[in-house]
Amino acid sequence: MALRGVWQLNKLIVSYCDWGGSSRGIRAFMESHLPAFKEISPNLEVVTEVNRGQHPYLMGLYKNKNERVVSVKNMTPEDILLCATRLRNSLGRKVVKLKTRHVTKHPSVQGTWTTDLKM
Repeated sequence: MALRGVWQLNKLIVSYCDWGGSSRGIRAFMESHLPAFKEISPNLEVVTEVNRGQHPYLMGLYKNKNERVVSVKNMTPEDILLCATRLRNSLGRKVVKLKTRHVTKHPSVQGTWTTDLKM
């Protein structure tokens, strides 16, 4: 995703094994979908690295020094393309867990309103 017109993903690292069965989908992805993916996003640096005996993953390095790693073990090439697109479209921010389900600037003193209120 672009923040103020600048894409936040700097580098996409595609790590796979050239021999293992769990990397079968990513090897097919690199042959069929990766050239078109590079063409769509020319400002993105895509690096492929071979890690023998390891499961495949995609690692996204962002401008704000964060990184996200997605395991693509035993996935189809279409699912891997979807994961790579999600990495490209995200801002790279850390996930913040909300403390309550109800977020407001002015919390109620009486509590959260519910439909099963008995009077």
